[in-house]
Amino acid sequence: MTGLFVTLEGGDGSGKSTQAALLEDWLTASGRTVVRTREPGGTDFGTEVREIVLHSRGHITPRAEALLYAADRAQHIATKVRPALERDEVVIQDRYLDSSVAYQGAGRVLDGVEIRNLSLWAAEGLLPDLTVLLDLDEDAARARLDSANKRFDRLEAEKSDFHRRVREAFLALAAAEPARFLVVDASRPVAEIASAIRTRVESLLA
Repeated sequence: MTGLFVTLEGGDGSGKSTQAALLEDWLTASGRTVVRTREPGGTDFGTEVREIVLHSRGHITPRAEALLYAADRAQHIATKVRPALERDEVVIQDRYLDSSVAYQGAGRVLDGVEIRNLSLWAAEGLLPDLTVLLDLDEDAARARLDSANKRFDRLEAEKSDFHRRVREAFLALAAAEPARFLVVDASRPVAEIASAIRTRVESLLA
C-alpha cells in the first residue's frame, strides 16, 4: 500500500473531530485525496454497531462490547480503509485499535494484550503510519462535554475513574511506540495543535 493512514486518539472531549476536519482541509488544499472516517460507524454495518455499543439501553458485557468493536473494525478496514490506501489516498480516522485497548482493556478492565491481538486479527495486522494522541486531563475533558450540552453515550457517561484509566492506557501505549505516536497537549490552542499535526504529517508525506 502506498497511501498514508493517520488515526486520532484520545479521551472523549479531547478535540479529535475538530483536528480531523482541519487536517482534512489542509491535505485537500494541498492536492491530496482524503478519506475521513471513524470507528465505530465508518460503514453502513458500522453505523448499526455504533448505535448498539454507544446507545443501547440494555447491559452489554465488556467482552461482548470488545467483540462488537472488533467486528466493526474487520468490516471497516476491509471495505473502506485498505481500498483507500491502495489508491494512494490519505485516510484520517477518528479512533482505531488503541481506543479498544484503552477503553475495553483499561476502562473495562480486560486484558489489553488480548484486546490488541483481537483488533490486529480483525484488521489483518494493519497499523497506522501515524497515531495522534490528543491528551487531556479527564476532568477538563468532562468539563468540555458538559459545556457542549450533548447527550452522553455509554462511554462518555462513565465515571471519572474509568476515564482516568483510559487516559493512562493511552499514554502507556504512546510511550511503548514513540515512532508511531505524536502526543499533543489537547489543552493547547486549536491552531497550535493543528500546526503540530501538520508538521508531522508533512514529514511522512515527504
